[in-house]
Amino acid sequence: MKIETKAVHAGDRKADPARRGSFVPVTTPIFTASSYVYESTDKLDRVMGQEEPGYCYGRYDNPTLAALEELITELEGGAGSLACASGMLAIQTALLTALTDRPKRVLASNALYGATVSMLTKVLEPLGVDAEFVDVCDVAAVEQKLAAMRPGCVIMETISNPLLRVGPIDRIAALCRSAKAALVVDNTFATPLLVRPLQLGANLVVHSVTKFLAGHGDVLGGVVTADADHFPILRTLNRTSGVGLGPFEAYLTMRGIKTFVLRMERQCANACRIASWLGGHPGIARVYYPADPGHPDSETIGRLLPKGLHGAIVTFDLKDAGKAEVFGFMDRLKLIVKGTSLGDVHSLMLYPAIASHRDLAPKQRERMGITDGTLRLCAGIEAVDDLIADLDQALRPA
Repeated sequence: MKIETKAVHAGDRKADPARRGSFVPVTTPIFTASSYVYESTDKLDRVMGQEEPGYCYGRYDNPTLAALEELITELEGGAGSLACASGMLAIQTALLTALTDRPKRVLASNALYGATVSMLTKVLEPLGVDAEFVDVCDVAAVEQKLAAMRPGCVIMETISNPLLRVGPIDRIAALCRSAKAALVVDNTFATPLLVRPLQLGANLVVHSVTKFLAGHGDVLGGVVTADADHFPILRTLNRTSGVGLGPFEAYLTMRGIKTFVLRMERQCANACRIASWLGGHPGIARVYYPADPGHPDSETIGRLLPKGLHGAIVTFDLKDAGKAEVFGFMDRLKLIVKGTSLGDVHSLMLYPAIASHRDLAPKQRERMGITDGTLRLCAGIEAVDDLIADLDQALRPA
């Protein structure tokens, strides 16, 4: 089945053996029970011992979560998934899974979400996990780092936050296999509509489902999808740590995914129009968008991204702007929402220096290419002419 069909049907309408022949809900219900009982203690024993499928305790599993996990596994083409309480918890769980029985060293992309950088340097490093950074768009540099560092895993983003670099996942995956390192890919910006990293050789894929998958600004959650080698480790870690998403959030995410392909297609089209318009505006110093023929990763983009689908994020630099000018521009926006997220049905504008990359030192942001005039726009599903009109009036001097 194609991804559009999977998004609508996967995970739903599972018959309950205890009610077979009675009814099957059209959509998966919200199961709030913390524990489950069976007619015989022997069956409960087998379920708790994972000798047969079933539910016994909410920390281990939940029917609503299981349906969502099945759905995302279908979309990403993995062996199984684990829904987590946040995207950052999903990243942490994916890293712990990747580093199990491997050297406690992480080779990370030098273009990552600020909180991911903070997790590596402020949480994992004090716990004894070494982290180094590399330009994942430079395959030769990655190969050299892998040989010198011998990491347990590599982490990168499909489309980087916020400057939209696109690394060659397939080539990096091949290098990781040779180095016996696991590859973890944050696929939040691309979604499985654009890229399915497991099919390119990645071992673990992470999403903040808060973003495009749930898509309506009403869910906080994350998910890890693993290949066959890593899925048992992922589930075992969860039985101890209990990172699971709540059933209400799982239900909302599943409902959102049913329309995510339609939304994402519209958002990609809107973003492309906006990027083109911004590129011709005298108040804009630079536009970052993967559809740009002059993009530094155009060869990789042409190989890995579908024609006409380049993501919903447009990043740009205001000309001769610092914090005060950026604040003035953002305060003049009337339609586009000034928020700290992305992927919603409404368009969202974010200032990385005070939001996604706030915890990084100014010099570190500068090394990443994020200036005091850099802004990140996630296009929503509104009429694109209305979005452009809002940007146009906000770019006029006060």
